[in-house]
Amino acid sequence: MSGITPRFWAQPLNYMRWSARERPAYFWSVIIAGLGPVILFTVPPIRHRLGDPDAPQIPLTYPIPAGPRKQLTGYDDDTE
Repeated sequence: MSGITPRFWAQPLNYMRWSARERPAYFWSVIIAGLGPVILFTVPPIRHRLGDPDAPQIPLTYPIPAGPRKQLTGYDDDTE
């Protein structure tokens, strides 16, 4: 094993081969992080073509019923 580290810009393939052997955690984390933007633009169209629709939006407010509210009785609430 040579003690010389290949330079990235001079020999990128040799550098990637060296980093995959010597520093696999860094190498694979860079590979996976580089796939993030690719996945961002490729996965949603594939999902739609396979028939997986988007989830319905979560309501941000509670629907207020129309009309007056019913008066509750029978709970021993004589505060009025």
